[in-house]
Amino acid sequence: MTSIFTKAEEARLGNKGAALCLIVETKGSVPRKPGAKMIVYHDGTSHGTIGGGSIELEVIGKAIEAISSRIPRKLTFSLEKDLDMQCGGSMEVFIEPILPMNRLFIYGAGHVGRAVADFARGLDFSVTFFDPREKIFQDEFFSAFQCVNKDYFDAIDETDYDDNTYIVIVTPKHVYDEEILARVARKPHAYLGMMGSRQKVDQLKKRFTSEHLLSPEELDRIDMPIGIRFRAETPREIAVSILARLIDVRNNRTSIPI
Repeated sequence: MTSIFTKAEEARLGNKGAALCLIVETKGSVPRKPGAKMIVYHDGTSHGTIGGGSIELEVIGKAIEAISSRIPRKLTFSLEKDLDMQCGGSMEVFIEPILPMNRLFIYGAGHVGRAVADFARGLDFSVTFFDPREKIFQDEFFSAFQCVNKDYFDAIDETDYDDNTYIVIVTPKHVYDEEILARVARKPHAYLGMMGSRQKVDQLKKRFTSEHLLSPEELDRIDMPIGIRFRAETPREIAVSILARLIDVRNNRTSIPI
């Protein structure tokens, strides 16, 4: 039988919304004891059991809510009073959303893109490079990442995006940056940033607005110039500013509101 932890990892890597439900404490007569586990998926299906019946249906419903909110929760159920179960005991259940892998798409495999990927792989990002240049991915460095060596725009058309996708645009030509931005801005994503000077960004915003490519509100949601503001000069320093922004966006999406 497949381990429930194997199922949890499959859900995380497969970007399949799920939550791990664990009985942490019981009192009196209950169908399962502490340590019993169940994984609930976003569509209400499950793997494993914490006792069946009304308690399991209730926990499945709460787990689906936790998957949507991305916030863990601990709940206590009186089986007879709350759920009309004749056992008569109580159960405390911890529900932890299994957050999917954060996908980082880097358009441009130059110095900054490489530095971003180098930092990101140790920070729970799954990195994919996109760059059409011949032999760009021959360096052994790129063996640790997924690499798409084809036209940027063909690759965009063939790639799936979701709300766990982080997009960093750092190609060697600003004209590529702008066209990629126009094509990906309305695709699902958690973050979108583009490198460029303030002057180039201001010019882009004016052109995109006048040509009705993106609305001012859509442009304001794009991080450009990319990264947090400090005096970064080298590719690795620029990458630090980009990663700081990515981490901030990611952690604010998963933090528990105060």
